[in-house]
Amino acid sequence: MKFIVSSTVLSAHLQAISRVINSKNALPILDCFLFELQDGTLSVTVSDSETTMVTTLEVVENDADGRFAIVARTLLDALKEIPEQPLTFDINLDTLEMTVQYQNGKYSLVGQNADEFPTPATLGAGAVRVEMDAQVLLNGINRAIFATADDELRPVMNGIYFDITTEDITMVASDGHKLVRCKTLAAHGSERAAFILPKKPANLMKSILPKEQGEVSIEFDDRNAAFTLEGYRMVCRLIEGRYPNYNSVIPKNNPNKITVDRTQLIGALKRVSIFSSQASSLIKLRMENNLMVISAQDIDFSTSAEETLACQYAGNPMSIGFKSTFLIDILNNIAADEVSIELADPSRAGVIIPIEQEENEDLLMLLMPMMLND
Repeated sequence: MKFIVSSTVLSAHLQAISRVINSKNALPILDCFLFELQDGTLSVTVSDSETTMVTTLEVVENDADGRFAIVARTLLDALKEIPEQPLTFDINLDTLEMTVQYQNGKYSLVGQNADEFPTPATLGAGAVRVEMDAQVLLNGINRAIFATADDELRPVMNGIYFDITTEDITMVASDGHKLVRCKTLAAHGSERAAFILPKKPANLMKSILPKEQGEVSIEFDDRNAAFTLEGYRMVCRLIEGRYPNYNSVIPKNNPNKITVDRTQLIGALKRVSIFSSQASSLIKLRMENNLMVISAQDIDFSTSAEETLACQYAGNPMSIGFKSTFLIDILNNIAADEVSIELADPSRAGVIIPIEQEENEDLLMLLMPMMLND
């Protein structure tokens, strides 16, 4: 079996899907790429037994169909150094000996038996299907993924929750301290449905989607989801369980509203938080008469800092404590120039929303407060 393929096209596709492979696998075959050539189309599959990703690309020419597996790391490293040119793969499907010829040389390798590669999970007959624009899906994942948890006791918190209605799709993530709710009106389902996408497949989509255009087809049942893009398909195991009612956590009546420049606030938080206690990263925000005073102190080292920012605030004077690293994370994941911070009292969560929402998007972030010592 012989085929010719572009070196840079093959390398780019292999790089994109190689992130699926775990550094340590129980089955040696999971360290491999599975190559399958059929009717002039080459598909390459990788799997970690829970997530499987397939990419397809056209070959320049080929003489036969066939399938074989090859150790991923060796091939990736070998192709990385080859500039754009045709590569000729010549494989003996009986002995699995193969040569890869390029302009000035050749590699000799030995493949693995393709039949050992696990077959990807199939979806049940009652699978739900929705379509989303690639960039809309990417935006939602980008906004939410930083707020997912690493909680062995509550695995449902370790992924992004997709809440699908006939009017919109909402992506939610929370680790119990911070919460992101990103609702998009640019996509909807034909019925009410939901699933929890684990962090690893979400990160894989995050790395592939920037180069993709057009629609992404998402199909899912109780156990698995399949994401189909133009050149890629990913099938992954979903997190099973009930996601908490996220709307009930968001405080509704927040009379104290602050409007502040996002970039200036991030700068002030970064400067002041250097002087906060390393254990807690506690910073204090005090608002009164269109001013916000940001302060921090570390009693153990007798250090403190304070900075004043202009803001729009006409409520009663109040102080609230937050973990600075969480607040900076939240502000970094909002694109708007100005944000509104809505507060009820120092013991209830702060709601942070962009003053100008992106088109067809409703973004809300929430941060639990910390107790102030004074």
